[in-house]
Amino acid sequence: MTPLEVFSQRFVELVWGTPLVVLLLGGGCFFLVLSRALPYRHLGHALGIMLGRYETPDQPGELSHKQALAAALSNTMGLGNVAGVALAIVAGGPGAIFWMWMSAVIGIATKFFTCSLGVMYRGTDSLGQLQGGPMYVIREALPRGFYPLAIMFALAGLVGTLPLFQANQLSALISDAVFSGNPPNWAAPATGLVLAVVVGKVIFGGLPRVARVAVTALPAMVMVYLAMTLWIVATHITEVPAVLASIVSEAFQPTAVGGGMLGVILIGVSRGAFSNEAGVGTEVMAHGAARTGEPIREGLLAALGPIIDTLLVCTCTALVILLAGDWQAPGNLSGITLTANAFRAEMGLPGILALSFVALILSTTTMFTGWYYGAKCFGFLVGAQWQPYFRWFFIAAVVFGATVSIDVVFNLISGSYGLMAIPTMISTLVLAPKVMIAAKDYFARLNNQP
Repeated sequence: MTPLEVFSQRFVELVWGTPLVVLLLGGGCFFLVLSRALPYRHLGHALGIMLGRYETPDQPGELSHKQALAAALSNTMGLGNVAGVALAIVAGGPGAIFWMWMSAVIGIATKFFTCSLGVMYRGTDSLGQLQGGPMYVIREALPRGFYPLAIMFALAGLVGTLPLFQANQLSALISDAVFSGNPPNWAAPATGLVLAVVVGKVIFGGLPRVARVAVTALPAMVMVYLAMTLWIVATHITEVPAVLASIVSEAFQPTAVGGGMLGVILIGVSRGAFSNEAGVGTEVMAHGAARTGEPIREGLLAALGPIIDTLLVCTCTALVILLAGDWQAPGNLSGITLTANAFRAEMGLPGILALSFVALILSTTTMFTGWYYGAKCFGFLVGAQWQPYFRWFFIAAVVFGATVSIDVVFNLISGSYGLMAIPTMISTLVLAPKVMIAAKDYFARLNNQP
């Protein structure tokens, strides 16, 4: 292993230890109990919000409810759903998927609280523009002694939102599709340069352009991907019960892949957080930009994220990989190459081409939103007037990410996600009672409407 690979591995192992998993799962359970399952009981209302029944265009903010959800999902529903699931299975076996599910189920409550707070405690940047995000929640709502947590979130966010993983895995997929896994030395840098041009064209248009692209492209790509995966699942329908049983049984095996039961839990929860970002805080920055004066409304909308992202899309990916069976084959298949191999085995060339197209859209929309998150963190640290310069750094990271080892990239991003979760969860646990007061008021007013 290279020194950078060793450093990245130790970094992610240090961050994603038992304390962080307890913070995420335990905190989510606390939110579930405190709210008496409120976000679960009002999923129908959340769907109405998503469909545009409660838009308030005269309220402060940059995005409609639908655009805010699309922007948040464009960052979560990227290659984490395609490649992150494969990495979880290789590292922790089928049992890791069960703990991804648990992180998503509990994450529904977590997202409700974090994103409600993101609207309740918006603040202004150095240019006087209204902003949302955990760093602003901490600055606006908590005593000065908590301010280092805001700095911690912004610093970790600068790394965690970089497009390294997306550029790396998209480059690997293109190499696998075009060069049959044996690309020339120039392929990865060339892919990175092309991606950099595409990303630059969109992010120089600002958040509204990012949101428009996400709203237009994301639903169609998700439907195409679900159709592909469900077709494969349907052709193996008799094998599905055994696969689902293995996911549940191996989640509780003391000798399971990935270092025993605790190791599988750590892998599943960390990959789940990478997938749906519940408790990480990135989604708070997107929902904090919504045009609304109702924090609870935005929190309920955000609660749909883990359902769509992890319980639906990630499950389909996991079933395809496990049904294909190649995750146990000898070799170095991992990440996007393992997923691509499963689609090639089941659908042939049309499958790999369709996956490449879907992955291209998912990865680029993720990079667009990642730029917005990173720019907000950068502006919080050094001043919003310097944010335009972050675009160039972000574009350079696209090229760099396309040429680096997948292990280094994933460990750096995953470790940074873990660091972001610490200030996000601590501040949300402290402020959770204020969300419940706001929720009581919101539903009282909603029920009194004619």
